[in-house]
Amino acid sequence: MNRASLKNLVSSRAAVITGLGVLGGAATALWVQMQARRAERENPPRGKFLEVEGVRLHYVERGAGTPVVLIHGNGVSLEDFEASGLLDRLAVDHRVVAIDRPGFGHSSRPRDRMWTPKAQAKALHAALQALGITQARVVGHSMGAMVATALALDYPEDVARLVLLGGYYYPTLRLDALVAAPVALPVVGDALRYTVTAAMSRATLNGAVKTMFAPNDVPDGFFGVLSREMMLRPGQLRAHAEDAAFMMQAASDAAGRYGDLQMPVVIVAGQDDGIVDPHAHSARLHGDVSGSEFFIIPGTGHMVHHAVPSRIAEAVGGIALPRPSTPSDAVPTAEAEQHA
Repeated sequence: MNRASLKNLVSSRAAVITGLGVLGGAATALWVQMQARRAERENPPRGKFLEVEGVRLHYVERGAGTPVVLIHGNGVSLEDFEASGLLDRLAVDHRVVAIDRPGFGHSSRPRDRMWTPKAQAKALHAALQALGITQARVVGHSMGAMVATALALDYPEDVARLVLLGGYYYPTLRLDALVAAPVALPVVGDALRYTVTAAMSRATLNGAVKTMFAPNDVPDGFFGVLSREMMLRPGQLRAHAEDAAFMMQAASDAAGRYGDLQMPVVIVAGQDDGIVDPHAHSARLHGDVSGSEFFIIPGTGHMVHHAVPSRIAEAVGGIALPRPSTPSDAVPTAEAEQHA
């Protein structure tokens, strides 16, 4: 075989491999899209919708009394507060509104703006105004704590009490933000979310959730309330990636304003949180917010509202969390709560 023939053969094989790759990618994208549509059919909205600030927000409302707003973390949806039992506990004595943040659950996430915590807070505030809610007690978990803090900083007249769970507040380096950056990009990110990222997310989801709950076990009913496939939809992966990519800059922008928080602020973190360092963030925030309360919960990780939901409900209601006779601020572990 002469050189020209060899070159043609190599080119032909390369073309075949490229073609097969394109076909494989297209088939994967089609399968991912079908899975997403199936997930939405099998998990219809449980609540109602509001059209505010150019975004369609899905929310669930229960109970009556003093208003409480629940803002979920990254990767999940408002159902996380149902799975933890916190929503139902609070609804006994309060009017509770849990909202899917833009791009999560059944809420939309238009591409006409950067959905920073500040932008999300603006949309949520418009939703609260539409619902006639003022002077709310606002609870935020993880990324939701950043949004809750932005809401309190920008609209302090409408936040009567702030309860922050496992939050990220200062611009410390996060590897997940660096990994998320390409997935958050237009075009390139779109292609990834329907192919490579879709496959990787399915392979790593169980491990990621275990890390969120560690050292506690993932509750048996967690995935019975939160659908895996809803969490893995390309649109929700995009929202997750964008939020992670915006975290460090958003924390940097907000850090100098924390001293402006004048409403009662309760800061809660799990002592063994492997997602957000409780000392670098929650303990530091306590030092920057005059009059705030800080409780670190031993034997608990990032999903603190699952570990001690009744204690979180008490904090929302204005009841101080119990302090043991130890030097550190702490409340009982999940096991202690179950026997309380």
